[in-house]
Order: sequence, then C-alpha cells, then structure tokens
Amino acid sequence: MSSTLTTGNFAAKLRSMNPYAQAWEVNAMEEVVEEIRRLKREKNVIILSHFYMAPELQVKAQDGGIADFVGDSLGLSLAAKTADAAHIVFCGVKFMAETAKILNPAKQVWLPSYEAGCSLAESITGADVRQLKARYPGVPVVAYINTYAETKAEADICCTSRNAMDIARSFESDQLIFLPDVFMGRNLQTRIKAETGKELILWDGKCEVHEQFTPQRISGLKLVHPKAQVLVHWEVPDDAVAEALTGVGGVVGSTSDIIRFVGESSNREFILGSECDLGATLRGMYPEKNFIVPCIKCPHMKQITLQRTLHTLRAIGTDEEQNYRVSMEEELRLRALKPIERMLEFS
Repeated sequence: MSSTLTTGNFAAKLRSMNPYAQAWEVNAMEEVVEEIRRLKREKNVIILSHFYMAPELQVKAQDGGIADFVGDSLGLSLAAKTADAAHIVFCGVKFMAETAKILNPAKQVWLPSYEAGCSLAESITGADVRQLKARYPGVPVVAYINTYAETKAEADICCTSRNAMDIARSFESDQLIFLPDVFMGRNLQTRIKAETGKELILWDGKCEVHEQFTPQRISGLKLVHPKAQVLVHWEVPDDAVAEALTGVGGVVGSTSDIIRFVGESSNREFILGSECDLGATLRGMYPEKNFIVPCIKCPHMKQITLQRTLHTLRAIGTDEEQNYRVSMEEELRLRALKPIERMLEFS
C-alpha cells in the first residue's frame, strides 16, 4: 500500500487525528466527503458529530470535513437547540438524536443508523424510574443525558458529566436519585458527600466501554508509562479512578474536562481511559503531546459511518427517509423537554 500523503485540508486534518490512515483510504473518504458536503448545501442540512465518532466524521466543515459541530453531550445539545438548518443529521447514538428532536420539534432530525443504541441508556426504562419514585417518594430524580426520552420524561432534571456537580448542589434535598450510571454515581458521590453531605440513590447501569477500564488495566499502563498523567471519564469504575489519580495524577471528569486538562497541563504524555476515538480528537488538538490509548471502541457509536451518513443525506426527500427519521409522540416530547430545559439553565 502506498504511504504517500493525500493532499487537501480534509486529508491533512484526518492525518493529524489518525496517522495510521492509508492514502488509498483517505482518497476514498474524500470522495464521500465531497458528496456529503454538496448534499448538505442542497438540502439545508447541519451535521453534529460526537467526540466518540470515527476521526473522519469529526473533521469539521471548516477543515474540509462534514461536521458543523463536534462536541460532548452538552455541547451537542446546545448546538441542536440553536441549529439554523431545516435538517439535523446526528452522528452520535439514538438518545442524542432524540434529545436533538426534543429540542427542535420543527426541524427534521436524522440518525444514520438505528442500531446506534447505548448499553447505558438501555439499562433503565420509564417504568423503572416510576418504581424508584414510588420507593423514594419526594426524592428528586436526576437523569444522566445518556438516557432515552421515556426515562428523561420521568426525571426532575437531566444532567451531563460536565454539569452534574452543579446540578446536584442546586437541590435542597438531602437525597437525590441519580441514574442510570452506577460508576459515575459513585464517583460523583465522593465529591458530593464531601461538599454537601447529600446522599445519592443509584441505579446499576453501566457503560460497556468505560467499565472495561479496571484498576488492573490502569495500573498496567502506568507501569509501562510512569510519567504519564491519566485521563478518565466519570463513567469509569470508582476503584479505577482512585488508581488513576495516584502518582503523577491526572483528571476525572467529562470529555470537555479531559480536553481542557490536557491543554492546561505541562505534561507531555497521557493515558486515556475513555472511548478510543477521543484519542483521535486529542491528537488533532494537541499534536505535540503523546497519548496512550487502549483502543476500546463503542460498538454502538461505530454503527455510524461516513457511508451511512451519505446514505442518510441521499434519502432525505425520498421514500427511504423513513429509515433514518427520528420521531416521537408530542406528549412524550413535551414531558422529556422539561428536565432538559432545566439542565440547560446550568450551561
């Protein structure tokens, strides 16, 4: 295979994020990207892409790519709310696309694959929340944004990993029901208990990617890279977080917290305890730094591909569009909207 660098803004940016991409792969991607960009203009489409998407889906339009906005759950929620386009194609997973539709009822929202689910979101239902509320009457329910609309509709407020602490502090209640991520809940509980004395009632939901970052995996990586700081998400098991922050240290927090920490740190080497393609994001942003990335990929996120995104844009306005349309009953949308709007007050 040729190793010749492909020219062009898209190719250059992609190379900075994924230095292992072969020239023939990049050439093939460029053709797809150009058609997507053309269809976006013709059909008045904006594309939102999560940090866990493959690198080629994260290259921004200004760099010759397709993404109008790349971000975390909160950032994408805000972008969806202010999107100035008739159509929103969401390169993320189903609960994210649902959130975009909840916030944008007048716009059409499209998801390139309905197989893009979420192990965490699927761990709880609206009925489960109603049972929790019956068991703990009067206790406020905080639902992580990584939930489906039926779950959000039963909550008092939603949160993301970026604003969960501020939201928890805002309640006067001594108890809060936090769902569904048990590891994120345990990590938050440590800080919330110390700062406010509040107790979190947790659900036993887990992210199948982040739960793989065990203390043993983290300690093994630190042994090989003793000078590296460790970057871990709130969703990583709490015992692994404790291991990660001993020694040289690092950060536990949201994706945005991780990105900001790397930018502010004088360290040159980092171990990433999160989804593999966040490593591509970090390489693109901080090419002078080295990232050790155990390549644990979210199988749901990876259902969204460049080719499926192209198929989605081609389908808009045809009989095939029903395969990609995100829709819900208006009564459910309005109930799910309230906790999201309360969350956005903390943005």
